Amino acid sequence: MSQHRQTRIQRRNSEAILEAALEVFSQQGFRGATLDQIAEVAGLSKPNLLYYFPSKEAIHVAVLSRLLDVWLDPLRAMNPDGEPVAEILGYVRRKLELSRDFPRESRLFANEILQGAPRMRAVIEGELRPLVMDKAAVLTRWMDEGRIARLHPVHLIFSIWALTQHYADFDVQVRAVLEGEDPYPAAAGYLEVLFRKLLAV
Repeated sequence: MSQHRQTRIQRRNSEAILEAALEVFSQQGFRGATLDQIAEVAGLSKPNLLYYFPSKEAIHVAVLSRLLDVWLDPLRAMNPDGEPVAEILGYVRRKLELSRDFPRESRLFANEILQGAPRMRAVIEGELRPLVMDKAAVLTRWMDEGRIARLHPVHLIFSIWALTQHYADFDVQVRAVLEGEDPYPAAAGYLEVLFRKLLAV
C-alpha cells in the first residue's frame, strides 16, 4: 500500500473517530462515554482506535480543541476597520448560525465549561482570552470614537454568547415553548433589533 494511500486512510479513520466521539460525548457526557462506544460508532475496533488516540481524554481534548477553533472563527472575523454596528451584527449572526448548524458541538462545549473545563482550561486561557481582549479593545476604540454606545466591551461579547448559544444549549426547552417551531428565523430578527437599539449612540 502506498504512503499516500495510508495517509488518506489514516485521515479518514481519524475523522471517523472524532465524529463518533462528538456523537457519543454529546449524548453520554465525558464520564458516561466509553472507548468501546466510540469505536463502535466509528466502525473501528478498539485497538484500531487506540492506534490513533491513546485515551478517552485525548479524544475528548481533540474534539474540543477543534470545536474551540470553529467557535473562535466568528469572533476572529470581526473586522477592526469595518463599520462597527455591521461588524457586531455580523458576529451575532455568525454565532447564531453556529448554534443552528452545530448544536451538538455547542452542548459539548457547554458541558465542559460547566464541569470547570478540566481538559480545556489551558486552551481556553491560552487562545480564547487573548482574542476576547483584542476584540474588546476594538470595541472600546469604536466607543471612544462615538460610533457605538458606551458599554462594557467584554460583557457585550458575553451577552452575544449567551443570547446566541442559548438556542443550541437549551434547544429542547426552546422548541417545547414554541411547540416545535424553528426558532432561528425569528431569533435572527429579534437579536438584530435588540443589538441595534443597544449599540445606538
